[in-house]
Amino acid sequence: MRLPLPLPLRLGRHGRGAGAAGPSAGVREAVAAGRPGGARLRAWAELLRVSALFTVPGDALAGAAAAGLAPNRRTALAIGSSLCLYEAGMALNDWADRHEDALDRPHRPLPSGRITPRAALAASATLTAAGLALAARAGRGPFAVASALATTVWAYDLRLKHTRAAPATMAAARALDLLLGATATAAPAPVAAPPAPPAGPRVLRGPGARRGRRAGGDAPAHGAVRSAARGAMAALPSAAALGAHTWVVTAVSRHEAQGGSSAAPLAALVATAALGAVVARPVTAPYGVGGRAPKGRGGAARKSARWGERHERPEPDRPSAPPPGGRQASRAHRTAYDEPPGAARHAPPRRTRGTATGAALPIPPGSTPGSAPGGVGPGPAAGRSRAGAALAAAAYVRTAAVPLLHAALNPSAPLTQRAVGGGIRAMIPLQAALTARRGTGGALATGLAVLGLAPLARALARTVSPT
Repeated sequence: MRLPLPLPLRLGRHGRGAGAAGPSAGVREAVAAGRPGGARLRAWAELLRVSALFTVPGDALAGAAAAGLAPNRRTALAIGSSLCLYEAGMALNDWADRHEDALDRPHRPLPSGRITPRAALAASATLTAAGLALAARAGRGPFAVASALATTVWAYDLRLKHTRAAPATMAAARALDLLLGATATAAPAPVAAPPAPPAGPRVLRGPGARRGRRAGGDAPAHGAVRSAARGAMAALPSAAALGAHTWVVTAVSRHEAQGGSSAAPLAALVATAALGAVVARPVTAPYGVGGRAPKGRGGAARKSARWGERHERPEPDRPSAPPPGGRQASRAHRTAYDEPPGAARHAPPRRTRGTATGAALPIPPGSTPGSAPGGVGPGPAAGRSRAGAALAAAAYVRTAAVPLLHAALNPSAPLTQRAVGGGIRAMIPLQAALTARRGTGGALATGLAVLGLAPLARALARTVSPT
């Protein structure tokens, strides 16, 4: 049984038959005659699908939360890079489909002549370069991820869009976008060389400090890459969830021009319900990437604790010169005030209550007492995180499942296109749920802020279709 077509229905890119000029053709001509600048801006808004931009910032913010860190300046650079690469893919998509759109969708900006193909291709190349430049400012790791993302976008638009690899390619692009936010947030910021130490108590120095000075700051070059890699590894589950949603939505979109397939919307409906159940559960993550807790009593744990103590505590009351008495006295003087050499250096610190190594471990930024660092634990933050994640997960299922159910019952082209639009908008509450369930670094507030983008995306979608 076919459901009646719900009206009014705003048809997007794939919702028109051949030769349809669109209901806004007369309005567009009137606007072009009266305000050429406004008509040109609208043409670029349609080409770049600006209503879908609200689905982009949540990728980087969810990646930062998955890494157990609060958003920082490098997260903003990752968001800017993601926006540029996303819009580059939109412009390149229309450029690659300009001949097909001339037959099926002549109202699009390129077939209608409002934007030239050369301008669309130039915009795509410029936006790609800008996205890579912003990622490079965030660090080597984010630049590598952004390069892979740009390669994926161009490969999809130019070669893989009409192949069976299209859903997997789009899923990889979304997953890489989330990993871009994780690696950028976890990458340590370069620190300028410290000034000459003032007169007074001298700060203890060790091998870690010498490595930091050689790299030009507190974070060695290899440490930056290692931090970015840890951030990417911690964000892999969230990236997989976002990629799975993108996969099923792309699979549905392959039938939005002609319709006629109930299998893809039905499979997407099942996947949406499963993902909603998964992301509604808060997670307990390890210590944040920026402040990982040393585990056990091994050498690595002791070394990490010693490094923190050396660089955080000034040496108390050290004499300005070693006492007289020759080599033995000098050796005793060094042993008393520096790390004991040999076996004494590796002696396990005295265990104190509440820690595994006796070291005073720092609390990651944004963590609240009473909750597990890097995740949700017992305490007041647990209930708030569960409520926020459940709210965002319910909004995700509601946004995606209803149009998918309609498309599964009546696989017509308009309803399938509406299901694709709902799947695109559902990325926002999905990102909010992935962010809020971490419970660190103000992740709950960040997740609710991401969820607040959904009404804006819906309002703008009434003017400019996201598909």
